[in-house]
Amino acid sequence: MRLLFLALALLATEGSGSVTLVPGALKPINVEITAGSYRGQSGIRVRGRLVAGSPAGGEALAVIPGTSFENGSIEVDVAGLLEEKARADARGFIGLAFDVAPNGERFKSFYIRPTNGRASDQLRRNHSTQYVSFPEFPWDRLRKEEPGVYESYVDLDASAWTHLRVQVDGDKASLYVNRAEQPALIVNDLKHRPRGGAIALWIGAGTDGHFANLSIAAR
Repeated sequence: MRLLFLALALLATEGSGSVTLVPGALKPINVEITAGSYRGQSGIRVRGRLVAGSPAGGEALAVIPGTSFENGSIEVDVAGLLEEKARADARGFIGLAFDVAPNGERFKSFYIRPTNGRASDQLRRNHSTQYVSFPEFPWDRLRKEEPGVYESYVDLDASAWTHLRVQVDGDKASLYVNRAEQPALIVNDLKHRPRGGAIALWIGAGTDGHFANLSIAAR
């Protein structure tokens, strides 16, 4: 716990730093958070646990306390595994959220669908990455109204750790995957204001999520 508070103090004073992920210090919204390890890498494990009446509806977040992020970058390693009883349309959805309102009733998110990255169906491959802005702009509305604009293909190994970096600059944001020099997805019109809410770890339905090595460089 003390390490987490020291990391958050660094963020508050210098705008950047690594965040030690301690399960008991994160704010769960429709999730259960425990310590975990996957493929030799220690971190935290995040699984869905729907709370009736949650302002976030069915959205699942682990909020990083004390964070307020407007511009800069967020990086983390993720592994989105399918739960044992996941539905057939589950994809291992996992990613980062920012501009998170206090109870998760509003946020923006970039996430990946790990099992889509190497699917034999090209259309599924084209839906490997996604941007959403909850609650008004879920993935299905964005896909219907502007197909192909808020999602894209990127190569993903569903069984491996994946490095994500979200870069935000004003109303524009980009998602970089596995330290690539070029972004996998660019969004030129971030939805919703005001901005400057918290940062959170995000998972979707049917996902057994693992997170490690979170760092924030705010400016």
